[in-house]
Amino acid sequence: MTPRDDSESSGPRRSRWSDLERPPLNAAAVRRALVREGSLWREVDVVQRTGSTNSDLVARAAEGRLQEGVVLVAEEQTAARGRLDRQWVAPARSGLFFSVLLRPGDGVPMERWGWLPLLTGVAVATGLARAGGVDTALKWPNDLLVTVGGEERKAGGILAEATGDGGVVVGVGVNVSLRADELPVPTAGSLALAGAVSTDRDPLLRAVLRGLEDWYGRWRAAGGDAGACGLQEAYAAGCATLGRVVRAELPGDRALVGEAVAVDGDGRLILATEAGVQEPVGAGDIVHLRAG
Repeated sequence: MTPRDDSESSGPRRSRWSDLERPPLNAAAVRRALVREGSLWREVDVVQRTGSTNSDLVARAAEGRLQEGVVLVAEEQTAARGRLDRQWVAPARSGLFFSVLLRPGDGVPMERWGWLPLLTGVAVATGLARAGGVDTALKWPNDLLVTVGGEERKAGGILAEATGDGGVVVGVGVNVSLRADELPVPTAGSLALAGAVSTDRDPLLRAVLRGLEDWYGRWRAAGGDAGACGLQEAYAAGCATLGRVVRAELPGDRALVGEAVAVDGDGRLILATEAGVQEPVGAGDIVHLRAG
């Protein structure tokens, strides 16, 4: 889908400053902070409105080989997707909605690429803690959790898609300033509702992308070995799934229940079942049943 400006949308025309609590991102300032000599980030584009930043970046990669390090940010997405094609809906300028193009193929075996969503989760959680002052936990494999009123709520998600030419587009969506009456479902949350000390999206975006650059650089330098670069340990420390009894809803309408005891070297979740067997889960939907 081609990015569209707000002026093309139906209904009354609204100024991009119509919600003073949600000012637009300062694209020029973000570029100055991130695009520099020796940086992973080569290009940062901010569009007012589009269907999906992931779909747009995958399409751009298909049109011609893009360099690694392209970042596409949207102030609003109208057809955003999560895992299993779930829809992601949020008001304009209420969150961080962006995708990045990575090319880990040089030096990282493909069987280790499953770490990319987990790596991104660590980077996002770290960045949000530093710039927003809010604790964010990770639900395997790609959800970002915050605590609202003593309850775990999903405040963000990560989606990785192959481009077909050796690249991977990783998309991130984080609810930043959503109010309770704006939540798409009762189990959703936002940084604001979790008590963030800041919901200024400019420093949040910069912190997240700097964290992603740091962890991706470490992981690549280690040939994708998550243990050697410290990523496996960092992910386990922030993962809310470990130590809990969970149900893994697997492809083929299968389900597996067990305690999540580890994340292995390939990024798979290891479940200890009642039968006394440890089963690796590489893909599936995870439901937290109770604390361990």
